Amino acid sequence: MTMRVLFFSAIAFLSSAVAAQNATTAGEVTVPFPTAHGISIEWAISGDANLNGEVAVRYRQTAGAWRQGMPLRRVPAGSNGSFSWANRHSGSLFDVLPDTEYEVELSLSDPDGGSAQRLLTVRSRAIPGLPGNPVFKEVTPATLSSVIAGANPGDILRFAVGSYPGFTLERSGSVQAPIVLRGQPGVVINGELALFFRADVIIEDMQVNGRIRFNGSNRISVRRCLINASPTLFDGHGIVSFLRSENAYIVDNTVIGTTAWVESAMDNSGANRGEGIVVTGPGHVIAHNRVRGFHDDISLLEDGEAVDQFSIDIFGNELSEGADDAIEADFCFHNCRVQRNRVSNAFVAFSSQPSLGGPTYFVRNVAYNVAHVAFKLYRSSVGDVLLHNTVVKAGDGFSNYAGVPVARLFTRNNLFLGGPGGVVNGVSNGSGRVIEAAGVVLAGSSLNYNAYGSTVGTFTGHLGPTAFNSLAQLRALTSETQSVQIDLNSFASAPAFPSNPLTQFGPQDLRLSVSSAAIDAGTPLAAINDDFLGGAPDAGAYEASRPLPIYGPRSDVLFADGFDS
Repeated sequence: MTMRVLFFSAIAFLSSAVAAQNATTAGEVTVPFPTAHGISIEWAISGDANLNGEVAVRYRQTAGAWRQGMPLRRVPAGSNGSFSWANRHSGSLFDVLPDTEYEVELSLSDPDGGSAQRLLTVRSRAIPGLPGNPVFKEVTPATLSSVIAGANPGDILRFAVGSYPGFTLERSGSVQAPIVLRGQPGVVINGELALFFRADVIIEDMQVNGRIRFNGSNRISVRRCLINASPTLFDGHGIVSFLRSENAYIVDNTVIGTTAWVESAMDNSGANRGEGIVVTGPGHVIAHNRVRGFHDDISLLEDGEAVDQFSIDIFGNELSEGADDAIEADFCFHNCRVQRNRVSNAFVAFSSQPSLGGPTYFVRNVAYNVAHVAFKLYRSSVGDVLLHNTVVKAGDGFSNYAGVPVARLFTRNNLFLGGPGGVVNGVSNGSGRVIEAAGVVLAGSSLNYNAYGSTVGTFTGHLGPTAFNSLAQLRALTSETQSVQIDLNSFASAPAFPSNPLTQFGPQDLRLSVSSAAIDAGTPLAAINDDFLGGAPDAGAYEASRPLPIYGPRSDVLFADGFDS
């Protein structure tokens, strides 16, 4: 064999090896911990070294009409500190109906080979219900200890008006026969209501001056409660699980902390106190709560305390005075869905430091008066997805000052408005640039169809290493080829610009004016904005002329008999 033949044989071998690495080998599909409102999909793969495989999604209620879903996100294997994740495609079905069976069709395509299709059936979780044949037991302050000690699955413990000490429930219910602790106006628990390694307990209509803790517990519901965190006890926390729990359902509560909205309270090391709602583990739903006055209003755990933080829904919450973060979705493993929350007065509105491969979704959230950054994508966050969010804040509109890479970021249809900036408790929020995100790794990231503006009268910033000084330059030099420029007049009711973050503002109506440049400035996103009006979706959290969503506790979920509809 001549040297020429050997050379071309070697080239052919190497080409074949590269082709094999670039082709996809499809593995197992899993749907871990469906919630009542979202379904996570994980499709393990090997190969696809050039990351050009795609997965299209269709789904339907069984025997219904098919609907296009948002494509799965490509998640290459990676690691961050002690955490690692596998090579896969991953994504969610959003806003599914509770206790409903869905057929899901996944179509994997890879131009290098390995295309495949999967059809699966998955049922969303039911909203926790009351026992079918309940046994009612009356509770008074005098009988509290004996009644809770004798609680059985299917019991509804009805608390009489009065003041009760904190207590620990050491019994569990079952899925079909939970134990229910039911209060009423005038029932006050002073201390901690605790459950340790329990299951299937519903706590409803209680006032707790202290905290509710459910460490290591599964299928715990806390609904329609008022929690007044203690300024001196329990570290100022509200509703907490500091050990891995599963499938909590925390809805329609009011949780009030003790942290004042003052400069000295700002930032992680500020003089602030407590977590409003904090969980770790999979499958949790935290929805329609009113939370204010904490270190973090809603939070996941961090570093070594974070365990299996995936398939988590956080939506419809009204949040304010978060002296560190309004929502801290840190150390999300995948498919945390942060949707339709409204934030007023936060040092950081939404934290993802880091997303562990992703996707970590932030969809249709609103933030007004943010003292530092709207999205804290720090600690080498990978796989964040920002869709249809609206931000109005002092300083830089969309910013990231981490000094470390932000990888595989996907943004569409967001609206960011900044303005004159400054320093809050020693931390800068920028100078009014529309984007200051030099840490974004452009390869593998995709940013487009977003609306940006600044009240300082300039349009400047950095996206990755690229500097720009006008909208035309942003469009010409970066992936933001379809971005638009907006200002305060883009809103139907122009809000006061929050130039002083230490001012405590109420919630603002940030729906768009029909003449705004953000109208029809977005791009269609399957299952996210299918109901858009006009020629294209609007940028920002709201489609013009649509009513505001419901934020915070819903008034129509409690009926006279105390039963849910």
